[in-house]
Amino acid sequence: MRRRVAWLVAATTSAVVLAFVIPLCLLVRTMAEDRGMAGANQEARNVAILVSSLQDDPRLGPLVTAVDERGPARTSVLTADGTVLGAAAPGLARDPSVRRARAGNAFTRTSRSGAEILVPVVNGAGTDVVRTTVSAQVLHHGVTRAWIGIGLLGTLLLLVAIVIADRLGRRVSTPVTALADVAHRLRGGDLAARAVPDGPPETQELGVALNRLAERITELLAAERAAVADLSHRLRTPVTALRLDAEAVQQGEIAERLQQHIGHLQRTIDAIVKEARQPLRHDMATSCDPGPVVRDRVAFWSALADDQDRAVTVHLSPAVPRVAVDPGDLRDLLDILVDNVFAHTPEGTAFAITLEPVDGAVRLVVEDRGPGIPDRSHAPADRPGFTGLGLQIVRRTVDGFGGRTSIRTAPDRGAVVEVRMPVVPASE
Repeated sequence: MRRRVAWLVAATTSAVVLAFVIPLCLLVRTMAEDRGMAGANQEARNVAILVSSLQDDPRLGPLVTAVDERGPARTSVLTADGTVLGAAAPGLARDPSVRRARAGNAFTRTSRSGAEILVPVVNGAGTDVVRTTVSAQVLHHGVTRAWIGIGLLGTLLLLVAIVIADRLGRRVSTPVTALADVAHRLRGGDLAARAVPDGPPETQELGVALNRLAERITELLAAERAAVADLSHRLRTPVTALRLDAEAVQQGEIAERLQQHIGHLQRTIDAIVKEARQPLRHDMATSCDPGPVVRDRVAFWSALADDQDRAVTVHLSPAVPRVAVDPGDLRDLLDILVDNVFAHTPEGTAFAITLEPVDGAVRLVVEDRGPGIPDRSHAPADRPGFTGLGLQIVRRTVDGFGGRTSIRTAPDRGAVVEVRMPVVPASE
């Protein structure tokens, strides 16, 4: 904004300065020409008076020479008998202008090389002609310096206008930049960020509106937290009652099938509640060391893995950098992936967890030796109870912190879920 204001003022000021400078330069040149012509004309008139007063006087020649040497104009007198007094002028008698003046015409002639003033003086012996010439250099003397001075003055005015415009633009742009910074902090999850209204009235009003928006977002998040907590209680109570009723069923096959369905329903409800609460965890952008988080969750799931005779292989690189991921998100993400292995593969199925840096990111891989991910577009699911809801939550969680997710079936029919997490820059 500051640059645009400066360019706008520069363009406007340039137009105004040029509108004054060009006519002023032409006026200076005209005044210089008029001044030179006035001096030459006065000199020609003075010499004409001398010629008419001192006709045939021997002092006339020296006086004309003295007048000629006094100024920059060159003055010559062609007498009626062809004598040239004053400045030397070869071929003066043959000059067409002089011949015209001898006919009794007094006039001024200008050209690119300068100007000449011719004054006829009629006496008893004939007509004497006084010619005063002034060169173009004399007519334009001082014009170049005046133009340079005018140009420097115009440039100074332009620079002053740009400096003033830059200061005014800073007064307007600085509050807007501060508001943008607050908006970026809010976008990053810092809900405590507030703007300080400053600058023009419009910018102050924008700052107040941004603060009110942040307060409204905080209120809505608090209301959503309460609604999600209530949803969790409302869903778990009827599921628990349903589980108790299923345990009372006498037929063993039906009871087992009901317990499986209820278990799947319970996991689905847990995933839905977890996904609903996901956006509410972030008040500020955070980071974590992924190694300890992965070790903690592996230790948590190891007891269940031992109970189901599942072999767990863990590969943790010794030099894993910090990642721009909330530790709670990483725990939930890993829990979903491991829970999918337990829920959708038979007991005794081995799985592996890998954490390593690769290509400027951190790679987390959970793979199992189960039936793999079914192709739901061509055949029914051959992975028991598979709905894909957990993997959808994984995708959304990873997209939320700017990572990438890859879900595929390995050649040996095992499911492989790969998550790449962004690394925290060294400057942060």
